[in-house]
Amino acid sequence: MSMSVINISAYKFIALDALEQRRDALRERCEALQLKGTVLLAPEGINIFLAGERAAIDAIVAWLRRDPKLADLDPKESISATAPFGKLRIRLKKEIITMRHPQIRPEGGRAPSVSPETLQRWLQQGRDDEGREVVMLDTRNDYEIACGKFSDAVDYALSSFTGFPDAIAADRERFRERTVVSYCTGGIRCEKAALHMQELGMDHVYQLEGGILRYLEYTDASGWEGSCFVFDQRGALDAGLKPAPLPADAP
Repeated sequence: MSMSVINISAYKFIALDALEQRRDALRERCEALQLKGTVLLAPEGINIFLAGERAAIDAIVAWLRRDPKLADLDPKESISATAPFGKLRIRLKKEIITMRHPQIRPEGGRAPSVSPETLQRWLQQGRDDEGREVVMLDTRNDYEIACGKFSDAVDYALSSFTGFPDAIAADRERFRERTVVSYCTGGIRCEKAALHMQELGMDHVYQLEGGILRYLEYTDASGWEGSCFVFDQRGALDAGLKPAPLPADAP
């Protein structure tokens, strides 16, 4: 079966206004290109999941980048035989990823990040470049973690990301004198999580740049176990970013 559908995921925390006009223009452009998927728009930024033919995907990315605020949008790609979305949804939200901590404003400045290649090296050597033990912190929900995770990662089996602030506040001593790398599927949750940990006064906190998807794309996936849950009809992706079945015991 031909794997001809290009799937992209991308986000950016950036202050956006005129959200209704942005929604309408984006919907018109996506419909013209016959794209399917979901795009969230909020005052804090944009979160994109779209699927279509290569020419259409390239066209929508180029169109989005014409906005100076989105000029550096950096989508992650995977392929599939069919579009994993039934239709197109462009939605307005209060947050593009809900934490319910309005004092966290990622568009005001990013948390430090670590590239997939550097993280792989840290994991292989068992420490960061300054000699500190590295702890992976999974910021995803329980049903996502059931598909796969980094070896020995800390997770809180959350049912919702809104539970993260309380969980990390109760567990912060675990990470003292260690380097913490927060991770999620595509980077959006781990970026907010890292900023929140900084607000708590935690040192040596990083986000995994591009999340699990970028790690699987840019490395040989060492240190990763299982598949990566994705929020579309594919269910999960294997280490080669190809559709993978969900575990039999997945929720």
